[in-house]
Amino acid sequence: MNQPFVRLRSIERRFGLIQALSGADLELYPGEVHGVLGANGAGKSTLFNVLGGLVLPDSGGIEVEGVSVKLRSPRDAWARGIGLVHQHFTLVPALSVRENLRLGLRGHSLPAAVAAVEAKMEMTGLRVPLEANVSELGVGDRQRTEILKALLRDPQVLVLDEPTAVLTPEEADGLLALLKDLAREGRTVALVAHKLDEVLAVSDRLTVLRAGRTVMTAPRSQVSVRQLVAEMVGDGVADEAAMGELAGPSSDAVVAGTVRVSSGTSAASPSTEHGETVVASLVGVHGDRLKDVKLEIRAGEIRGIAGVEGNGQHELALILSGRKSPSLGRADIPKEVAFIPQDRHAEGLVADFDLTENMALALSRMEEFGPSVLMPWGELRDEAERIRARFKVVAPSIETRAELLSGGNQQRVIIGRELALNAPMLVAENPTRGLDVAATSYVQGELLKLASEGVAIVLVSTDLDEVLRLAGRVSVMTKGRVVEVSEAQRTREGVGALMLGGGEASH
Repeated sequence: MNQPFVRLRSIERRFGLIQALSGADLELYPGEVHGVLGANGAGKSTLFNVLGGLVLPDSGGIEVEGVSVKLRSPRDAWARGIGLVHQHFTLVPALSVRENLRLGLRGHSLPAAVAAVEAKMEMTGLRVPLEANVSELGVGDRQRTEILKALLRDPQVLVLDEPTAVLTPEEADGLLALLKDLAREGRTVALVAHKLDEVLAVSDRLTVLRAGRTVMTAPRSQVSVRQLVAEMVGDGVADEAAMGELAGPSSDAVVAGTVRVSSGTSAASPSTEHGETVVASLVGVHGDRLKDVKLEIRAGEIRGIAGVEGNGQHELALILSGRKSPSLGRADIPKEVAFIPQDRHAEGLVADFDLTENMALALSRMEEFGPSVLMPWGELRDEAERIRARFKVVAPSIETRAELLSGGNQQRVIIGRELALNAPMLVAENPTRGLDVAATSYVQGELLKLASEGVAIVLVSTDLDEVLRLAGRVSVMTKGRVVEVSEAQRTREGVGALMLGGGEASH
């Protein structure tokens, strides 16, 4: 093998009490797709941020084409041909999509920039509303814009942190194919994704991080899923007991990044035990995007909502969770609804708050705490500690600020907080986005468990496999309307056709 284009050696980085990297190594060669795996908090995003010039290492070395360099900023990284697509969006909210994309095309005339953007959208299949302000976009369109912005600058090394988490299945497949094409052209691609099947399908070599250290690097052809999982959790050999522990108490095993549950419990429909009790209903609901929506959510069911982003799913979630009122129609929902939002930074957490304070945002509504001028901080801290332990939030203490946690651990905080409410209904938007294989399996098992206990769950997810696996009933949002998925249509192909607009709205 030739000399690596980029080499990171013994990289260390600490954020306060959190040791994010403890001697991590990474070598990236021309013409390869290199997958980087690890549990939440393993250091993957921090290592990529070092490579992209967003984070300076405390110690260690970086070489580009055999020359020792210091990447003090993204500009330094781009000057070396390294482009980073971050999992946390770096776009300018006040500017339009077109203006954000042009920021990466300095020196281009306006016609040349427009032509370059149109050509790149055609090549990748990633379509974005060019004239819309970024502040108006959902997370999917923001992710597409981030990817296009990086590709427009024609990097030699493209570094992507969770790029497919909010893309449609078709877009994800197209992006992965594009990454292989870039590698065939002699470029280098480094990829973090928590969906093992995606990483395994596209990667030529794999690196596993654990607790901030590189514990394995090997060609994809020489490692199995079992070996990778064992390295991620640190067991050396992933026997059945270890795999069961990884999956969490609500699942039997983890297979290639998906949850496998006992026969007959892989989807939650309204059970006879809980009857046909309607917990929430929408009748003739209209909104900014919604058009005459009629929907009933029953106790003990998981109702899946699929669709291409921008068709009204987020507005539907806001109305069902009581965060927004419809402009027309009637929405009958419980007084208390737990809510896992699509954007954990804008809607789920306060970055400057510690874990207890963030958990108190919802826990203060619990009956045992009750409304009070003075917050019962002692009890709230105890509850926050229980949630941290239950959901295995990697943090030095509950006094750790949310902004210092990895994206996956931030998501664990939100999920743990909302599930602790014991509300009769849960609205969850992409609840497993950014979670590692163990946490994904555990959360999916918890959703099934909650449904079995009578909780009504609305699962809004861009992960079509997750929706089909967990939901007893599935609907598709298309052009602001709800389309019911029949049993005959309940396949990736059938639901995909409805997502593209084929089908009648249910009434």
